[in-house]
Amino acid sequence: MKEQPHRWRRGPGDTARRCLTAKKLPQWLFLSTFPPRECGIATYTQDLIKAMNDKFTQSFEIKVAALESGHHHRYGTEVLNVLQTRNPSSYRKLAQKISSSDQIELVVLQHEFGLFRSNERDLLKLLHYIRKPLVVVFHTVLPKPDGGTQQYIREIAEISDALIVMTDDAGKILQLNYLIEKEKISVIPHGTHLVKHLDKDTLKEKYGFRGRKILSTFGLLSSGKSIETTLKALPEVKKQHPDVLFLIIGKTHPTVVQHEGEKYRKGLEQLVEDLHLNENVQFINEYVALDTLLEYLQLTDIYLFTSSDPNQAVSGTFSYAVSCGCPIISTPIPHACEVLKKECGIIIDFNDSSELARQAIKLLDDEALRNRISLNGLHRMAPTAWENSAITHVQLFKKVLNGRPEIHYKIPEINLDHLHRLTTDFGIIQFAVINQPDINSGYTLDDNARALIAMCRHYRLFRTEADVEQIRLYFNFISYCYQKNGGFLNYVDVQKHFTAQNEEDNLDDAAGRAIWALGYLLSLQDILPAQLISETRKLFDTAVEQSTGIHSTRAMAFMIKGLYYANINSTSLHQIRRLELFADRLVQMYRHEADENWQWYESYLTYANSLLPEALLFAWRLTHKEIYREIAADSFRFLISKIFTEDRIKVISNRGWLHNGQEINDSDQGGEQAIDVAYTVMALSEFYTTFKVKEYRDKMFTAFTWFLGNNHLNRIVYNPCTGGCYDGVEEDYINLNQGAESTVSYLMARLTVEEYVVKRKIPDPWPETENSLPLIS
Repeated sequence: MKEQPHRWRRGPGDTARRCLTAKKLPQWLFLSTFPPRECGIATYTQDLIKAMNDKFTQSFEIKVAALESGHHHRYGTEVLNVLQTRNPSSYRKLAQKISSSDQIELVVLQHEFGLFRSNERDLLKLLHYIRKPLVVVFHTVLPKPDGGTQQYIREIAEISDALIVMTDDAGKILQLNYLIEKEKISVIPHGTHLVKHLDKDTLKEKYGFRGRKILSTFGLLSSGKSIETTLKALPEVKKQHPDVLFLIIGKTHPTVVQHEGEKYRKGLEQLVEDLHLNENVQFINEYVALDTLLEYLQLTDIYLFTSSDPNQAVSGTFSYAVSCGCPIISTPIPHACEVLKKECGIIIDFNDSSELARQAIKLLDDEALRNRISLNGLHRMAPTAWENSAITHVQLFKKVLNGRPEIHYKIPEINLDHLHRLTTDFGIIQFAVINQPDINSGYTLDDNARALIAMCRHYRLFRTEADVEQIRLYFNFISYCYQKNGGFLNYVDVQKHFTAQNEEDNLDDAAGRAIWALGYLLSLQDILPAQLISETRKLFDTAVEQSTGIHSTRAMAFMIKGLYYANINSTSLHQIRRLELFADRLVQMYRHEADENWQWYESYLTYANSLLPEALLFAWRLTHKEIYREIAADSFRFLISKIFTEDRIKVISNRGWLHNGQEINDSDQGGEQAIDVAYTVMALSEFYTTFKVKEYRDKMFTAFTWFLGNNHLNRIVYNPCTGGCYDGVEEDYINLNQGAESTVSYLMARLTVEEYVVKRKIPDPWPETENSLPLIS
């Protein structure tokens, strides 16, 4: 960031300032409209601040200087000051307060031309005076500006440390029409809300729209919305679809009411009468709550965005609709032209009612096309989730502040909703489309074994009685997959038949996972029902006897873990010998492959790598054979040297393994799976518990933040709205499907971290852990 000494100077007060900020969090001040003022920018700022506060903890404090234009709203505690934008003295007073504050470290201005009209010079004086790092967000960027507008924006840019726009087009206009250097401009799209994607028909039933085809639009009403474009198209649509209903959601913009009352709305109501559309149009004349709005959008079959302003750079209403899965017909504002490419929606010309009617009929006639557009739009808008927007904003602010402050991710609450949603009365379903379970994908032993472990860990921590029923369900599935002639099958279809894939794949890993799960269940014999423990012991002992032929590296590691847990409370010498058999095989593999530069069991690093040193660590805990401990420690140090940078984890990509002698290519991104990160989190916890090396605990939290956005895309992998986890981090996108493997993997990692977040009484052999959450930078 270019140094600007005329605004940011060190002086005698710096020592005192550092002492103050050591005690208090640095303050970031947003200059913006803010609720209860009814305004799109107010809602935007509220959503952004909430996302930042939800995403990070003990890192910064956000306050607001609320913009007013003569009104006096009653604000909450987040509003520190009020700027009356029509009063020049109000600018001076606010500038003095900001400039004299030792706590305010950053000022963020949400800029819209109408907010400062006729007071532009007062705003510029304030920005010059405050002498604080400044970020300006331009909600509108006018192309082909007149000389005065160009000079005004250029002066703001000169004062600012960074500029934010919401579309690529707006960034290009700033460069070409305002001659602002590219390096100062960041494109951060308008944020969107994560939604659970509830069933459309259920929502229609809830709101009294059963059997109707729903068109909708929403936002504060004004003539610029050009709602009449849709009303004039409806008679033609009604001919083909008499059940169509157009919802006009939102009250009239307060500024419009102030100047002309309800003239525009009354004109629309008269047009509805004239076109005989009373049964096909419904006005929802209120500022609807967010949850209600998102449900209206989820029940919508087609969303209509008909703005008549070609200079409207971005629309929050448009963004929300796409993120709710609405197929969209839109006029060609720059935002729509960028987002709706590649079959993500349909563009029509301004005020073209006949084309709107034609495209609406086409979409209503073709459900498959609507679903395809909806899915494409969801993938296109995923990076814009408010959680991702919060991460991107904070990263930019840190850059402006030369790396300050240290940022700490907030650990989300444990949420079992998606796990329950994926689980039938038979087992956990393998795949999902976004967050909708794909029942036709069937079931696997792999997923149900992991789910059993996760629920056992949850029960161990919380003693929730409902967990026992679910533990029983997953155990029954594992029992179902065990064959009387020995061994486990892995793949089961929706009719509960074993599939041909069982004949094609090596099933050793699946069998190993089953043994791990059964062993973990047995370790909780003091707190689970005796009958369940008895059945588990019988199945475990039988399955272990059939396992001597397993030589798959990771299957042996799973077996060791299962044998370790099963023998914590009551030791079977025979099973200890079986554990040593597998552990000795790992030792031999290590001795065969390891050299001075490669301390590993194979000639390459592949998937689930952390299992191998963790398994030998478990073997040492039971047998106290020193060779197990030595190789576990050496190989684990080697592994973490390959998958950790200073502040994040990057597990080995499933697109290509890392071979002995091969250098890590930092530019090779993608192919990262939740299961690999989760296994690493769990292994780090075990190594920390054993050796009390602080680095292991710190890296455990660093690895966990991969799920929260600390990955090469800086995007969330865990979805806090659904409780699901996305299926992978690829080179330039997140796989949004939330299947069983990723969701259960996240849950296992989250439950591991839980033991460090809150001090709990837990059964032996797990000692109490520290009641502190280390700083995550």
